[in-house]
Order: sequence, then structure tokens, then C-alpha cells
Amino acid sequence: MIGIFGASIGFLVMLGLMLIGLPVAVALFLTAFVGAWAFLGWPTLLGFGNQMWSGQNDFILTAIPLFVFLGEILVRSGVADGLYRCLSDWMRKLPGGLLHSNIGASAVFAAVSGSSVATAATIGTVALPILKERKYDDRLTTGSIAAGATLGILIPPSINMIIYGSMTNTSIGQLFAAGIIPGLLLTAFFMMLIAVICVLKPDLAGPTLPDRPFADKMASLMDMFPPFVIFVVVMGSIYAGWATPTESAAIGVVCSIAVAIAKGRFTIILMHEAMISTVRISAMILLIMVGAQFLNFVIGVLGVPQALTAFVSQFGAGPVEILLLLIVFYLILGCFMETLSMMIATLPVVFPLIVHLGIDPVWFGIFLVLMMEIGLITPPIGMNLYVVQGVRGQGSIIEVMRGATPFVLLMLAFTGVLIALPDMALWLPRQLF
Repeated sequence: MIGIFGASIGFLVMLGLMLIGLPVAVALFLTAFVGAWAFLGWPTLLGFGNQMWSGQNDFILTAIPLFVFLGEILVRSGVADGLYRCLSDWMRKLPGGLLHSNIGASAVFAAVSGSSVATAATIGTVALPILKERKYDDRLTTGSIAAGATLGILIPPSINMIIYGSMTNTSIGQLFAAGIIPGLLLTAFFMMLIAVICVLKPDLAGPTLPDRPFADKMASLMDMFPPFVIFVVVMGSIYAGWATPTESAAIGVVCSIAVAIAKGRFTIILMHEAMISTVRISAMILLIMVGAQFLNFVIGVLGVPQALTAFVSQFGAGPVEILLLLIVFYLILGCFMETLSMMIATLPVVFPLIVHLGIDPVWFGIFLVLMMEIGLITPPIGMNLYVVQGVRGQGSIIEVMRGATPFVLLMLAFTGVLIALPDMALWLPRQLF
């Protein structure tokens, strides 16, 4: 057993290892190794193989490479191009014009890809040249793309939710259901923010585009059909009880291949590139999880969750106070850590406290994903900021950061609403399960 002081030192050492450039998986494992060696001895270290096998021998984890593969195929099959054109036809008359297409296309693409980074890169590639040609404000353009892409881990299917569910033994189906209403509401709030900004400063949105003929707009809806069908098939098969999340991911892959064939984009090269990218991303995620699971085992044996719970109980802090502290904690951590690493590294310590306070694990999963979303657009490490700047290929990343700032503030306010109205996330899972 170690106290809260020793646990804090270990946590700071782990963060320090990450900040000096060690891979996240290595930092997690070294922290666990030193803790086990110093306090528990060699028998615990010799059990690493068993811990690794038991942690990775989980059927639900098979869904991770499958959902990554699904997203990679869609990225390369041109789905985003048609999706953006369709939404541009329908949203160009709103205050803010094509900026709403950034949010709408990100939300729809997020619903089938499950990845924020892939959404940022894909929508950015499609939207930036169009909006630059029409003289839209660079900061608002890049900020809306970076913020819209964060919806990729909130709107199901979400790889982050699968990892959270696997690490905490929480129902993946309930997590997916819990993300739908907050995801749709956050999408609407993003659009409202853009509309308000562009009403106050109309010059940011560029010239108003003429409306498209209604027949052309109706015809463009066919471009919405592939992602809509994949979303319905994947999520519908889960909630109808026909398939597990892993099996539904496999069905989604088959559907994405059918989409690529229908669009004439299916080639051996496309499949090869998608598979190589899937292996790289999945190996990175699962290696981090191996380190986190061993760390989870070590801190459990050392009694860190109990020490943290006892420490918090001394101050009589309630669930709301702890959640507010966690918001500050994750905001600070998000400035220095990649979001997936941040979630995996902190869950073994934070989750037992959440259970002790009686907070619903499904609701906390959505709260944590919101914190990850904010981290994706929080400087200096916000991944989406760098992805959008990389696609943009000119100017300063400071402009992207400034453009994302109003969306960060909106997301913080939205988190407050989620705390005040927990049924926003919990109502749908209760109805479906």
C-alpha cells in the first residue's frame, strides 16, 4: 500500500517520461515496472505476461481495427467529397454559408469513421480550397473544421468509447446510445455559434452564394445515402440485438467496401493503403492499452484507488465538485498530452473514484469523451489543430488556435449543461436497454 503522496509522485514521473518524448506505452509500462519492483517485488513483474494476455484477450477489442479499417476505406473512397457538396447545396443560405457544411459534413463523416483525426484531415482537404476561393475568414474556417472533427469521438461508433468500455467493463451499446443526443446537440450548437458570429460580422463568411435549383438539391441527397446506410446498418444491428459491436463493425467494413466499389474507387492499392494504416493505428492503440492495463493492475495492488478515495472523502467533496476539479485537471492535461493517451493513463486512477461517488459509468464515459474533444483543439498539443494546419499548408497555426477558441468555450459550457442535465446522455440508453 502507498499513500496519495507516493501515487502523485508516480503520476508526475509518468507525465515527465511522456513530456521528454518517450512513447506513451513505454512511459506507462516503465511507471508500472518501477512501482512493482520497488513495492511488490519480482513475482508481480513476472506476472506481466498473464496480465497482458488477460487484458488483450477480449472479443470487444477486435472492434478497434475493424472500425479503423472502415474509416480508412471511406476516407479513400471519396465519400466526403459528395457529402460536402450535398450539405453545401442545402446550407449555403444560412448565416455563415459553407461554414455550416464543415460542421455538418464532420458530424455525418464522424458517424461512420469513428476517428476525429481522420475526419479533420478528410473534411479539411475537401473544404479548405473551396472556402479559400470564396474568401472566407481563415481563422473561422480552420477553427470550424478542427472543432467539427472532434465530433468523431462523440457520435457513435467511437473508438474511444470502445476503449473506455473495455477498460471499465461498461456496455459499449449503452455508450454508443448515450453519445447520440449530446453529439447531435453539440453539432447544432456549433452551427448556432457560427450563425451568431456571422450575423455580428457578416464579412467573415464571404459573399452569399446563389441558391441551387431544388431539383439539383434533391439529386445531391444521393451523396448522403452511403454514410447514412452504413450508420443505420452498424448501429441498427447493435440495438436490434442482431450483432455485437465487433460484428457490427465487420458488417460496416463490408458496406464500406461496397461503397468504394459503387463509386468506382475500389482498387488493390486502396485496400493495401487502408490495411497498412489500420495496422499502424491499431497497433499503437493496443500497445498503449497493454501498458495501461499493467499499470492498472499495479496501482490496484498498491491500493492507490482506495488511498485516493479516502483522501477525497476527508474534504467531503460531492460529485459536482469532483467533476469540476476533473474538468480543470483534464484541461491542463490536454495541453500537454494526446487525448487517447490521456484517457487511458488516467482511467485506472479516476474511474474507481467515480464509482465511489455513485456517478453513472455510462454518463461519465460521455463526460470523459467531451474532455477528450476539448483536448483535441486545446493548444499546444491539440491534434486536430495540427492536422488542419498540415492540410492548410500555409500561414501560422496560431490562426487555427484562435479560430478554435470560441468552440472550446462553447464545449466547456456544453459540459456544464451535461452535468446539470445528466439525462441528456442517459435518457436514450434507458429507453433502448
